[in-house]
Amino acid sequence: MQRKVWQALLVISMISLTVLAERKDPKDRDPLATRDTRNQDRWVDSVFNSMSFQDRLGQLFMVAAYSNKDQKHKDEIAKLIREQKLGGLIFFQGGPVRQAHLTNYYQSISSTPLYIAMDAEWGISMRLDSVLQFPKQMTLGAIQDDRLIYNMGAEIARQFKELGMHINFAPVVDVNSNPQNPVIGYRAFGEQKELVTRKSLAYMKGLQENGIMANAKHFPGHGDTESDSHYSLPVIRHSEDRIKNIDLYPYKELIDNNLMSVMVAHLHVPSLDKEPNKATTLSKYVVSDLLKKQMNFNGLIFTDALNMKGVSQYHKPGEVDLLALMAGNDILLYSEDVPKAKALIIQAVADGKISQQEIDQRIRKVLRAKYWSGLHAYKPINTNKLVERISTFETKNNIEQLYASSISVVANKNNFLPLKNLDLLNMASITIGGNEGKEFKRQLSKYGNVSHFTLGKNPTAANYKTLEDKLSTYNTIIVAITGMTNSPKRNFGLADSDINFVKSLSERYNVITVMFGNSYGVKFLEDLPHVLVAYEENDFTEKLAPQVIFGARSATGRLPVTASKNMSAGSGLKTDKLGRIAYSSPELQGLNSRTLMEIDQKMDDAIRKKATPGGVILVAKDGHVIFEKAYGYLDYDRKVPTSTETVYDLASITKVMATTQAAMFLESQQLLDMNAPISQYLPDLKDTNKGKLKIKEIMSHEAGLQAYIPFHTKTMSGGQWKNEYYSSHETAGYNIQLAERMFAINSLPDSLWKWSVNSDMKKLPAGKTRHEYTYSDIGMYLMQKVVERLLNQPLNDFMEHNFYEPLGLHSLTYLPQTKINSSNIAPTEDDRTFRKTVVRGFVHDQGAAMYGGVAGHAGLFGTANDLAVMMQMMLQGGKYGDVFLLNNKTIQQFTKRQSDQSRRGWGWDKPEPEFNRGGGAGKLAPKSTFGHTGFTGTAVWADPENQLIYVFLSNRVYPDATNNLLLKEGYRTDIHDIIYRSFLTPIKNITANK
Repeated sequence: MQRKVWQALLVISMISLTVLAERKDPKDRDPLATRDTRNQDRWVDSVFNSMSFQDRLGQLFMVAAYSNKDQKHKDEIAKLIREQKLGGLIFFQGGPVRQAHLTNYYQSISSTPLYIAMDAEWGISMRLDSVLQFPKQMTLGAIQDDRLIYNMGAEIARQFKELGMHINFAPVVDVNSNPQNPVIGYRAFGEQKELVTRKSLAYMKGLQENGIMANAKHFPGHGDTESDSHYSLPVIRHSEDRIKNIDLYPYKELIDNNLMSVMVAHLHVPSLDKEPNKATTLSKYVVSDLLKKQMNFNGLIFTDALNMKGVSQYHKPGEVDLLALMAGNDILLYSEDVPKAKALIIQAVADGKISQQEIDQRIRKVLRAKYWSGLHAYKPINTNKLVERISTFETKNNIEQLYASSISVVANKNNFLPLKNLDLLNMASITIGGNEGKEFKRQLSKYGNVSHFTLGKNPTAANYKTLEDKLSTYNTIIVAITGMTNSPKRNFGLADSDINFVKSLSERYNVITVMFGNSYGVKFLEDLPHVLVAYEENDFTEKLAPQVIFGARSATGRLPVTASKNMSAGSGLKTDKLGRIAYSSPELQGLNSRTLMEIDQKMDDAIRKKATPGGVILVAKDGHVIFEKAYGYLDYDRKVPTSTETVYDLASITKVMATTQAAMFLESQQLLDMNAPISQYLPDLKDTNKGKLKIKEIMSHEAGLQAYIPFHTKTMSGGQWKNEYYSSHETAGYNIQLAERMFAINSLPDSLWKWSVNSDMKKLPAGKTRHEYTYSDIGMYLMQKVVERLLNQPLNDFMEHNFYEPLGLHSLTYLPQTKINSSNIAPTEDDRTFRKTVVRGFVHDQGAAMYGGVAGHAGLFGTANDLAVMMQMMLQGGKYGDVFLLNNKTIQQFTKRQSDQSRRGWGWDKPEPEFNRGGGAGKLAPKSTFGHTGFTGTAVWADPENQLIYVFLSNRVYPDATNNLLLKEGYRTDIHDIIYRSFLTPIKNITANK
């Protein structure tokens, strides 16, 4: 028994020894080691031994290079590479393609592969043009999900590799404890050491785990300074204990997780080195004792740029390099005189101030790092389509997620946000600070009828008074603070008069303030009731902030710093999502942007062949609009391009966006029985040939009604108007306007109704007990009367007050000529036969025009976004925002296939039940899809299985309605199929009829 115990203890002992042997002492941790250390050492020895001591000294120098300078600069760098055997370059301003060509050239003339670095804290756009910009670190500090920051690091690493770069001087791990800090500020993640550490670690791992060396800076901590080391030597008077507890905390954690390099700052810290005016970069205690020995850091140590006044004002070029090297730094960054520095170093070795062995060890360290970066197998940069390869769709998606997750709601009195009861809000927006905020305004208008105002920079008292007078009719005002700076000494660019104006407005109106700028600036807004911090001003933040305001997205960001007593670090209120449509990128919702680009080709072809002068296409997936694009022009004069705000005549889409919606509402309220005869609701029809028609038969186009009756021909003779019906100008009794110079007698709608009621029915086929399917407008003439009788109000009034206004749809409307500037409306037909003019802003359908512009089958106008909102409401079971409009059971009943004779639902169109049989939807659309098409070249489809919405708007009838090329060539259905082919995962396509 005792022997077994001893045997067990021996086994445990051996296991423990093995574990201890595998667990390296921190002093032995080597972040520069690769898995194939034998090959790494062999390559390092080979390169090292191929150079003389003087030549290999060049490996310790990294000079500044630019791709936006002249040939003289290029020649100077080339000379240094050839003659001084430079170790590397740090690139600054320029462009990606120019830099790539220079890098290839410089590498080709270097005997040893060059280390290429960049100070790219928020990505390469910090230095280069033509590329997308990532958020700055204080913006990232507001994000709660650190995985997003890791992803950013990984994406920046990919971009670095495309440009043949190896080191990113990021992240900034300074704990920004001083709000007046002029050089760090927004470049830091925040003021709390734990937060800074988490974010820095995520960024570092994103870089290093994807092959790019990270660099933590600015050691030992630049977060509590009030001067800029670019222009002077900042002094930090904290105790060594405080520095170790706060400023060095992130370094310790990163070093424990294999941080590969550190940059030492130009600071004077008396508690660490008392020698007057001595920068930490030149302090042996800071670099060698504190960083290397006490903190066990074995990675590369870079100086901060040696041309900065923090050191250059006290030491000459070359001399400062020697002092930095003697302090313990490995790489001398931005050296201004490499030949002189090398000469001084060689002399120092001769004088015994530093040993050659010590220098050689650092050179070997640099070479080992180069092997880790893959320079032992160097390949030139491929410059083909380089810009496109750097800024990809995935890059944009990454950036969008970061900004969306950073937006912080720091004040929300009475939970006013997100906005509810849109029909009760009379909204205006103001942009102050000098910028227009075009994207912000455009996005706000997608959610409601918002009037926009701009208050220019340096406004006068008169400017404030004029604007105040204009705002008197509104109750809700959204203020965008733009044009901010990062200068604490200048209040971040905020004008006292602007802030006082906003505070004055908040005393009388519901004011929502969005600050696009430095988080410290929010202290000036702390008395306001509803405040969002967007941290930066760009198209991303301007697009995202309105989505938070209206509840399309939830706010999850938290202030990373303390701005004031009431705005402390960590402040931020989570807001609700209300189920309104958001605006996003294809890949984030599972679609492929590259495939969706085929839509461009289709539309370009349609416009080239004159199938339509232009159009707008929208795609929404899972409640996010992921594609919205305008093509072509309003007409073939090609003077006015279409936009996503262009309003189109929706034609027969009116049937499902007005009349059918009203019918579904009534059915949801149990006020409409689909099995009842129409005479139950319109007793006047009881003794007519239509009295026994069932509502469901009318709505499914199986009631035996005529397909189309050209009622307008009854009002014409010899191609001219009959005087008893029309006048070229408005006069007594002729007030129904059909076009610019065409007015109808007020009794014309009554005549039209009489003609509809008295119209012949189709004959019942022999041997049949019910009529076959015949698509008919007449049914919607009848249904309009039914719903108006039950609602006791006109169809347009009901839809506007109960659907469109509560949903924020101010451009989805009948009679657009009374509400919308005609320049925003696409012209339809150049009507030479009936109205004798170009029809624009008036309904194209002749019968609907004779009805006064409000009809059950046509007359509705709108944008692609309007239709997307309506369809999203349907996909969400009748709920949108804070509004419940329809019963989900009713929606499902109306949108399912109703007969074995056709594909139709009640009011709604469907894909053909058999594959490849045509219809208005794409061949790949599941059978549960529902929607409608319109004569003017429009279509809208919703797929509940894949939560997909497709909108196609055009004015193909311009200038001539006989142009049928859009349908003949199948552009609408082909584009629908392109959307399905863009899915990144298999399509849910249920073939069973539903």
